[in-house]
Amino acid sequence: MLENEENNREALASNYKSIIKLLGEDPEREGLVKTPERVAKAMMYLTKGYSQDPQKILSSAIFKEDYKQMVIVKDIDFFSLCEHHMLPFFGKAHVAYIPNQYITGLSKIARVVDVFARRLQIQERLTTQIKDCIQDALKPLGVMVVIEAQHMCMQMRGAEKQNSVTTTSDFTGAFNQAKTREEFINLIRNK
Repeated sequence: MLENEENNREALASNYKSIIKLLGEDPEREGLVKTPERVAKAMMYLTKGYSQDPQKILSSAIFKEDYKQMVIVKDIDFFSLCEHHMLPFFGKAHVAYIPNQYITGLSKIARVVDVFARRLQIQERLTTQIKDCIQDALKPLGVMVVIEAQHMCMQMRGAEKQNSVTTTSDFTGAFNQAKTREEFINLIRNK
């Protein structure tokens, strides 16, 4: 582990110990003694996207291919933290692009979703960042991203609506045509 990561983990753990105290608990109680360290490690994992470069991930597997039809990777599970309450939101991302001479490894698209999801986020920005990254790296004829997610900040607190699902979408190029968007939506709805 890099020295800076170790220092960050220790600082986080110290702060979580203070938070436990401020909540009225005893951080020295048997069940809580190691909690600050565990939470610090968890938070570092849940936000590891800050130290990853999604462009490099896509660029590491670009292949020349004369394929000009829609490529879809659907039902990509993701987990993220809402930047407003630092509570989880999670769901599925559906990503499509229409190649323009170049394709990428399918797993790279899922990894790009993970990189952006492993940051403090809002769903709208997550949708746009995925779209922009793929558009910039591959220069395809178009990209479309749809994300469906449940937000614990809406389910556990506030509105307390346990069955609500938020859907966001963003698109470029060929997906500006309603017919192309409809094809994508129909394909991701087919289970």
